[in-house]
Amino acid sequence: MSSFAIAGAGALGCYYGARLAEAGNEVRFLLRSNYEVVRVEGLKVESIHGDILLPEVTCARTPEEVGKVDVVMVSWKTTANENYEKVIGPMLHENSLVLTMQNGLGNTERLSEIFGAERVMGALCFVCINRLEAGLIRHSGGGPIEMGCALPGVTPELEELAAIFEKAKVKCVVSPNLGESQWRKLVWNVPFNGLCITEGGIDTEALLALPDGEEKVRALMAEVIAGARALGFKIGDSFANTQLDRTYPMGPYQPSSMIDFVEGREVEVEAIWGEPLRRAQAVGLEAPKLEALYQKILAMV
Repeated sequence: MSSFAIAGAGALGCYYGARLAEAGNEVRFLLRSNYEVVRVEGLKVESIHGDILLPEVTCARTPEEVGKVDVVMVSWKTTANENYEKVIGPMLHENSLVLTMQNGLGNTERLSEIFGAERVMGALCFVCINRLEAGLIRHSGGGPIEMGCALPGVTPELEELAAIFEKAKVKCVVSPNLGESQWRKLVWNVPFNGLCITEGGIDTEALLALPDGEEKVRALMAEVIAGARALGFKIGDSFANTQLDRTYPMGPYQPSSMIDFVEGREVEVEAIWGEPLRRAQAVGLEAPKLEALYQKILAMV
């Protein structure tokens, strides 16, 4: 694997793309609103692990201009998934991989339907990151990723890709069961992204400071864990404690969905709340707090 395309080069894509480029990999950024600034001024990442400055960036406006690459990294919001085929297709050669770094459920399945499950992988990103302005990213916490194949198991290609990320100073855990890993991430994303919206657009610190903030978070976490178990994934009750223990030190972190809500952009409602709810209900599990949160977010966005 020698070439990468970043499809959806917002904060997430630019951060991991910059890490890969700094390590000497060929990285091509597919950009829209950021294109002119990045083309002229380059890309800068202010990071707790050391700043990155890429004065010259290979960037393009269209997938055709990007050309064929070995790995297409998809980091756009799930609300734009109708663009999978027309954007990703032109960048694939016979052996290209598609790595979705998106939130929630349903992404790997849809990509597998279009491009074939044997070439699709998913990466769960545990990172605190925001775009401050065009061409400037701030990385304030975390950064590890957990990566797995759409099909169960671990392939040589997955291990090779994980090693490339490790060499780029990104801690990478290989998961033999991507589905379970996705549900584990939902244990955090469902309550924190959701409640930070429904409580009026607040950060995680403000949410946990509310008199019933932690109680609401824990109740939603319990339902997500129960949903995962009903689907055969082994997630223990203590996992909720682990997630809270890592959230308190984040300080006033602004989850990406809350930022989207406050700034008037589309929110990834279906991938983060709708699809997990439907899957839990499909196996006979009631999740009243998750359902109430989902309906409230739908009414707000």
